[in-house]
Amino acid sequence: MRIDVQAFLEILPYIGKGMLGIFIVTAVIVACMVILNRVTAKKE
Repeated sequence: MRIDVQAFLEILPYIGKGMLGIFIVTAVIVACMVILNRVTAKKE
């Protein structure tokens, strides 16, 4: 198995954008869950 370093370096920006997208979507989902928990929490 041969590792092509040049191909890896060319694809690296796409990998970074994909990981950033996953992080942003996860953060949005967590923020929505926190907001929904605060809005729908029963008052004591």
